[in-house]
Amino acid sequence: MAENENKTVNFIHRIIDEDIASGKYGGKVYTRFPPEPNGYLHIGHAKSICLNFTTAQKYGGRCNLRYDDTNPVKEDVEYVDSIEEDIRWLGFNWDKKLWASSYFPKMYEAAETLIRQGDAYVCDLSAEEIRAYRGTLTTPGKESPYRNRSVEENLRLFREMREGRYGDGEKVLRAKIDMASPNLNMRDPVLYRIAHVEHHNTGSTWCIYPMYDFAHPIEDAIEGVTHSICTLEFEDHRPLYDWVLKTLGWWDPRPQQIEFARLNLSNTVMSKRLLKKLVDEGAVEGWDDPRMPTIAGLRRRGYTPEAIRDFCERIGVSKANSTVEISLLEHCVREDLQGKVPSRNVIFDPVKVVITNYPEEQTEEMELENNRNVPAMGTRKIPFGRELYVDGNDFMEVPVKKYFRLFPGNEVRFKGAYFITCQDVVKNEDGSIRELHCTYDPATRSGSGFEGRKVKGTIHWVEAKTAVPIRIREYDYLYVENEAGEMVLNPDSKREITALAEPSVAEAQPGESFQFFRHGYYIADVKETTEKEKVFNSIVGLKSSFKTKKK
Repeated sequence: MAENENKTVNFIHRIIDEDIASGKYGGKVYTRFPPEPNGYLHIGHAKSICLNFTTAQKYGGRCNLRYDDTNPVKEDVEYVDSIEEDIRWLGFNWDKKLWASSYFPKMYEAAETLIRQGDAYVCDLSAEEIRAYRGTLTTPGKESPYRNRSVEENLRLFREMREGRYGDGEKVLRAKIDMASPNLNMRDPVLYRIAHVEHHNTGSTWCIYPMYDFAHPIEDAIEGVTHSICTLEFEDHRPLYDWVLKTLGWWDPRPQQIEFARLNLSNTVMSKRLLKKLVDEGAVEGWDDPRMPTIAGLRRRGYTPEAIRDFCERIGVSKANSTVEISLLEHCVREDLQGKVPSRNVIFDPVKVVITNYPEEQTEEMELENNRNVPAMGTRKIPFGRELYVDGNDFMEVPVKKYFRLFPGNEVRFKGAYFITCQDVVKNEDGSIRELHCTYDPATRSGSGFEGRKVKGTIHWVEAKTAVPIRIREYDYLYVENEAGEMVLNPDSKREITALAEPSVAEAQPGESFQFFRHGYYIADVKETTEKEKVFNSIVGLKSSFKTKKK
């Protein structure tokens, strides 16, 4: 981790500082990252990962990875594997890998304890009836007709639920709290439900499963978590978190739940349910589609873990929900890559150039810098000859004002090579451009010390005979705003082109990133790049729309 990543003072760290000063947890700071293995993690989870792990690091504590596997209907081992890969890729290691399902016996014991204390009861109302009885924000709820069953009857029914005597939805275990509470979560919430499904860890041992709001505080307490950091939507659930632990009275001191605002990103949908729908319906190539906001998708897109950690540090931690512009994330990626990756000449929309006064059979090697920002990255040599290709947008037959690139009669520098002057435009029968006839000035070779006339335009090029065809996938935002202000799928979020690259690009390995000179940053796709075919995903453009604040 960079030094400054652990220096940020936010309201969560202020709370922890106060707890350390008071000796509340004996100076200990234990956090946890508790994903539900029901989908791939996204950029919003990255914020939580960074917060939990760096908080533990800052205070010399520990952070566990705990799978909240209390809902086996939606969970899968595939998601477990992806979660661990994502955390490691972001640069973190957990202290222990734990499972909520490991605590099922203790949670069951806790449920029976609540029943014996008169704090929980078995209810036969359906899910729809429970919702109807709950009331609204302005009207109190109505007590279940099963609320005053005896302790003995509740214990018998709950044990029969565990034995599998009832079908899904026939009965639930509810906390007995207050049906008139202004907090709807405290109106006799469901603690256990019946689900006759195979669990990936416990098999068919259980057919009743605890609800998250019941399991969460017990898991934290068992593990010795001191500060249970959650997103803001759990703020209204905190009274229930505290009620469970206080009513059981098994742990002292009890862990405390602290909420922070989740990450909302412009042009981005961050709901595992909606992202899963995109995958299931084939709207994207999979969870790791480079357009997806999943960590797997960002990794395949070419985003770096350093950039994502930097982004999470910059956006900070607050109690107020807000939307962060995606341009800040792109800025962080661009800033990280510019000092790491080499530059390569790649030609989009090729236009052929014939240098008529250059010897027909001659070729020579030109030396170009790999990264002008990092001299230590050295140089490379690329071939130069009579026939070359330049970008289509680097030529204009009738130039507009202040256009300094190639046009008839104009002289430009071919980067790392010579001054070139366009003399003639040769066209096909249909009027399209076949090739440009140009001349070069041998005295102007780069590095020769030429100090004569100046030119305003510099363009890049590749030599025709050695140019390497590559596939490039340009990506736009997966979601865009329509005229009604609604977020809708962008039909133009992906387009593919064929480009011509300098010879060294033929050696690119899957996952290797480059700056394609004057175009942007690109990564060799980890799935489709082979020895014979190079496929590149656009990472981010060169120009940033994000503006840093002046100090």
